[in-house]
Amino acid sequence: MVERYSREIMASKWSVKAKYDAWLKVEKSLIKAWNQLGLIGDDECQKILDHASYDLKEIEEIEKITKHDLIAFTTSVANSLGEEGRWIHYGITSSDCIDTANSLQIRDSLLLIVENVKTLQEVIKKRALEHKDTLMVGRSHGIHGEPITFGLVLGIWYDELARHLGALEQTLRLVSVGQMSGAMGNMAHTPIELEELVCRDLGLFPAPLSNQVIQRDRYARLMSDLALLASTCEKIAVAIRHFQRTEVYEAEEFFQAGQKGSSAMPHKRNPILSENITGLCRMIRSFAIPAMENVALWHERDISHSSVERFILPDAFVTTDFMLARLTDLIQNLVVYPKNMLKNLNLTGGLVFSQRVLLELPKRGLSREESYKIVQRNAMKVWESLQNGEHAMNDRGESLFLQYLLQDEELKQKIDEGALKACFDFGYYTKNVDALLKRVFGD
Repeated sequence: MVERYSREIMASKWSVKAKYDAWLKVEKSLIKAWNQLGLIGDDECQKILDHASYDLKEIEEIEKITKHDLIAFTTSVANSLGEEGRWIHYGITSSDCIDTANSLQIRDSLLLIVENVKTLQEVIKKRALEHKDTLMVGRSHGIHGEPITFGLVLGIWYDELARHLGALEQTLRLVSVGQMSGAMGNMAHTPIELEELVCRDLGLFPAPLSNQVIQRDRYARLMSDLALLASTCEKIAVAIRHFQRTEVYEAEEFFQAGQKGSSAMPHKRNPILSENITGLCRMIRSFAIPAMENVALWHERDISHSSVERFILPDAFVTTDFMLARLTDLIQNLVVYPKNMLKNLNLTGGLVFSQRVLLELPKRGLSREESYKIVQRNAMKVWESLQNGEHAMNDRGESLFLQYLLQDEELKQKIDEGALKACFDFGYYTKNVDALLKRVFGD
């Protein structure tokens, strides 16, 4: 229900009606500005503000003849008025209205995305604090490395999203611009004060300089930011897909009663949400390239960008909005299995403590090369034993790695049993978790 509600709100911002509503809002602001500058009298201004409207069917019929949607729109608006209709679109060109209206839609949509990212962060933060001490194995190249906690994994996600949030908030300012600069951007027919009045009324900033369009590097920046956000969200989704693999099974998507995973295999519980998110993120990234290609228009402008933006603007916002809502729900309901995390942590018979032992030996006079050689030869014995089916731990709770180290005659001359066993303490790896998460979340 949350996903559907969110999707409907964003989709409504990019409907045909929403587009024409934004155009009408710009045109009315233009009328108010001309009134303030003395061109349009108070009575005519008020009549336009009170009665200006459009008819969707009429616009469709007019556009069949004019082949120009903005002219069809302004004609329909003028038809809703009397003589005062002559002031509609006065002194400006199509892109003044369209691009400024685009900025309204983009701004309002981006505000929603920003709030969605903040909501996602709060959910991740809550789960990170919940699992700040939940031990698991850290992996590089897919191979077990050293102990970490699931809270640190979640903290990484939060921190990365914080950078995207900062970029989106900067871009929000960058795309919240309007223009009333006329056919070639020279303001020959519209005074600078007019543009300033219109933008102030709409809550936008005047573009410092424009030609016939607002420059598309702004849109490219927007789409690049959404693409980067999507890359991080896919990173999260891929991690969850890995955690849910049967061989790993450290976490999984919530599987509700009555849900089915496979038409043929009744036992299946598949990571369908995170797989769906992965696909959505691929689509969001795909919008960045055409947005960049829209930057290079001919001279003061052409309309090669127009057809592209009719796709990428609504699709990027609706898809990003839905993806964020889905990811938020996924993480909020993610089922975590600490016991399986601990089981996997012990899977390699204590090898995750190899660096801890390695760093202890130079303190006792061994060179790094000598230390590495001793630790590695015993580690290789563990790999071979595990391949032969030996248990990773003995009945006394000692790992294979510790057992081999305790039997190493050269090593025994350098370190006593107690000091060696102390190297196999999980607490050593979690002692800075609180401080690290404080860096990310603050107090």
